[in-house]
Amino acid sequence: MRKLMLGLAVAAVTFAGAAHAQDKKFTIGVSIPAADHGWTSGVVFHAERVAKLLMAEHPGLNVIVKTSPDAASQANAVQDLDTQGIDALVILPSDPDPLVNAIKEVKSKGKFVALVDRAPSNNDNSVRDLYVAGNNPALGEVAGKYIAEKTPDAEVVVIRGLPIPIDQQRQDGFDKGIAGSKVKVLDRQYGNWNRDDAFKVMQDYLTKYPKIDVVWCQDDDMAVGVLQAIEQAKRTDIQYVVAGAGSKDMVKKVMDGDKLIPVDVLYPPAMVGTAMELTAAALYDQVPVHGSYILDATLVTKDNAKDFYFPDSPF
Repeated sequence: MRKLMLGLAVAAVTFAGAAHAQDKKFTIGVSIPAADHGWTSGVVFHAERVAKLLMAEHPGLNVIVKTSPDAASQANAVQDLDTQGIDALVILPSDPDPLVNAIKEVKSKGKFVALVDRAPSNNDNSVRDLYVAGNNPALGEVAGKYIAEKTPDAEVVVIRGLPIPIDQQRQDGFDKGIAGSKVKVLDRQYGNWNRDDAFKVMQDYLTKYPKIDVVWCQDDDMAVGVLQAIEQAKRTDIQYVVAGAGSKDMVKKVMDGDKLIPVDVLYPPAMVGTAMELTAAALYDQVPVHGSYILDATLVTKDNAKDFYFPDSPF
């Protein structure tokens, strides 16, 4: 997949003639999950923030942001946006496979579609013009390599996200990261990217396994639940936890040298804003933004954490 040059696209929008831009009227529909945990609250925050910025920049632009609690509700939201005469759809699916038909319906009418974060399990590129995402395989691989290098004989428990494609991509990446090492995975269970569910899974692990060296969980929200369970059980055998997303709380722990959170892996919710900016560039200036824009899965360490710490962010 080719990477898009975001800087060029945004620059094209920024420096386009003001009069030319004001003559054009477009509507962008944005469909995202409801803020049911920290990462999605960040998605909602950035979607609403960028919507305001884009409408201020383009007086003829209307951006409609709709949040949905589940895939069925989101399919209805997409259909509703379609009836409002949108020119483009930016969608971060709660679960991509059940939403394929609703997205294809919009795409079949010649509308520009930007898919964010979650792609269908069959990697059907016909449902979108643009794909913006974090590097899910790399998120797992970076974590796996860190554990294999730091604690090569570690006994690890894994807390997965949801049984959807990006979870499998992260899991496959993790397995690749620890391949060839003596790292042993004791167990893998789903925590649904939810701190309460992860708390319960971690409690189960702590009951089942008298010795755990490392915990890998796919999401910073789940790490909150994991840390609570460890503290409550007063377990001292666990050396550290590796999570992902780059939440301000976890990055702050890395900055402060927290023993249990020595690193984090980036997976920024602001990617929805990137997709919205690129979509506006496609509409207003015919910037060729078709393809894929994949963000790096950077390992956040004490040395670079200050570069990724945004205390005013909701996540």
